[in-house]
Amino acid sequence: MEQAQMTAIYERMKNTVYRTALSYCRNIQDAEDITHDVFLIRFRREEPFPDAESEKAWMLRVTVNRCKNLLKSFRRRFSVPLDDAAKVCVTDAEHTLWDAVNALPAKYRLVIHLYYYEGYSVREIGQITKRSETAVQTQLYRARKLLKQQLGEELEL
Repeated sequence: MEQAQMTAIYERMKNTVYRTALSYCRNIQDAEDITHDVFLIRFRREEPFPDAESEKAWMLRVTVNRCKNLLKSFRRRFSVPLDDAAKVCVTDAEHTLWDAVNALPAKYRLVIHLYYYEGYSVREIGQITKRSETAVQTQLYRARKLLKQQLGEELEL
């Protein structure tokens, strides 16, 4: 793969991959490491993708898998998390919402992130997470319910 192609892919996907990793791991340093790993894996892949959406879905799947592997790792289970993710937020409302979303269990956090922050449909989230559309809809419903309980009526999703 040529340098220009790698640069174009990186510029197009860096924020999406990083935000997904940050949402899943809730740790800036781990998200940066995973982002780095995902791009190394992508650049080593020889097979072309049929279109940009296929490539994006593949990269998000790799990102989620790397996050899961990290969270299962020995190092992660026996370390103290660095809660720097709050620095990403700008306003009090965003900070409150960010904290509420990060307080959700991982399976809900991921679907909320992919649906609201990345703009994926329920069908696409199902393909990325390897869950049925019904399971994704149920997780979105339960996540919204939990957020509503945490935040009250002050923030509408």
